[in-house]
Amino acid sequence: MTQIKPARTRFAPSPTGRTHLGGARTALYDYLLARQTGGQFILRLEDSDRKRYVPGAEEELMRSLHWLGLEWDEGPDIGGPFGPYRQSERKDIYQEVARQLIERGHAYYCFCTPERLEKVRQEQIKNKQNTRYDGTCRGLDPEDGARRVANGERHVVRFKMPNQGSITVHDYVRGDITVENSNLDDMILVRSDGLALYHLAAMVDDQLMKITHVIRTVEWLPTFPLHAHIIRAMGWEEPIFVHPSVFLKPSGKGKMSKRESAEALKDGYSIFIGDMEPLGYLPEGIVNWAALMGWSYDGSTEFFTMPDLIEKFSLDHLNPSPAAINFSKLDHFNGLHIRSLTTPDLARRVKPFFEAQGYTVDDVTLLRVTPLIQERMVTLDDGPVTAGFFFKEEVSPQPEELIGKDMSPAESSQAAQKAYELLASLPDITKDTAEEPMRQLAEQLELSTGQLFGILRVAVTGQKVSPPLFESMEIIGKDKVLERVRTAIDLLNALA
Repeated sequence: MTQIKPARTRFAPSPTGRTHLGGARTALYDYLLARQTGGQFILRLEDSDRKRYVPGAEEELMRSLHWLGLEWDEGPDIGGPFGPYRQSERKDIYQEVARQLIERGHAYYCFCTPERLEKVRQEQIKNKQNTRYDGTCRGLDPEDGARRVANGERHVVRFKMPNQGSITVHDYVRGDITVENSNLDDMILVRSDGLALYHLAAMVDDQLMKITHVIRTVEWLPTFPLHAHIIRAMGWEEPIFVHPSVFLKPSGKGKMSKRESAEALKDGYSIFIGDMEPLGYLPEGIVNWAALMGWSYDGSTEFFTMPDLIEKFSLDHLNPSPAAINFSKLDHFNGLHIRSLTTPDLARRVKPFFEAQGYTVDDVTLLRVTPLIQERMVTLDDGPVTAGFFFKEEVSPQPEELIGKDMSPAESSQAAQKAYELLASLPDITKDTAEEPMRQLAEQLELSTGQLFGILRVAVTGQKVSPPLFESMEIIGKDKVLERVRTAIDLLNALA
């Protein structure tokens, strides 16, 4: 797509729950398009449904976007030339547009009670008809309607959908969509409490905030024709509408439910952005992963930084097909981005995970440890699991794990004793000073290096899998290494 003018995009979530992956991807696409074209990315809160408003949801949303690196140019917290940026603060604006729609014959006041509407609905269900408004108030004289409103009669405002003809709307990903007007309902635009519904409010805000591209969830496709009707009834220029692919649960069957989200969290995964940082994921990994669920660059390139995405993103390469959430791919991308970090940056990011496990971490040691674990890490919380032993005064290996492969406790103890004597004789313990002599010792003892090194690994680290053995010994220090091997010998002797 050749983008001539700067795009103005908006991410406009409802603060009715936690910020999830689908919303984050929409915000990402909005952000990339705005940055790529030198335009503006706007944060707008569609909070007019006060019954569903969740305290704290706004704060979590903004925190999540900041963490992902999606900084907005205008929004409820920083203001801007087209504010306010909360729908709840724009009630008068929507009511004025509703009044104009009524004057133009495109909307009307409806005084039907909820009880009457429910009765009509039940009759339609009974007669196997589509449930929709039956048009009782559609033919009311506008002046009569205005008089009843002035008298304080409870009412809503409905859109007056044309009875005949059709409407064609254009989605950038899916092309033209044509719908018969007779299949569309006279939807409510303004509730009885005076607050506008999304159908009106979002269209008004997009117009007044000069939004050029509306990227929003595919769930809005069924009401897309209504939104176009409202825009055209007001004589406004239509933004470019983009409905990316929907996310499916990992099985590919349906959307993630609350129960399935809870199950995923037990396995160390989540679809909520606020959970991902404590689970050890990098924002760079999540951004890379989310971008490629519904978009691709050339079908083969998979590693993208945010600057890469800003440069290469295109609406033309969006895929409308549903995308199954693949947490294995998230792990893959997170690992790639961990390995792309500088040592100081990774050390800074992994330090809180060590501290959360109760380790007292000194930065000098951590900077030496980090390169040893970087290649093996998938998430940041792997750090203390893999390398916590560096920050312990002593380790507590399982005695059985100290026994070498195909060896008895006594044979393992003897091998450990010989290794202890060799290590004690060295001026210091480093990869350069210790590895080759230890290989020679294994040969002398007629052991494989795997057998001897396996005993030493458990003795020194307390675990069967660890970073490279001799580099680890060097960081731990000779005195502590000898102390741990001595303890291991005692444990093996107790088994012999």
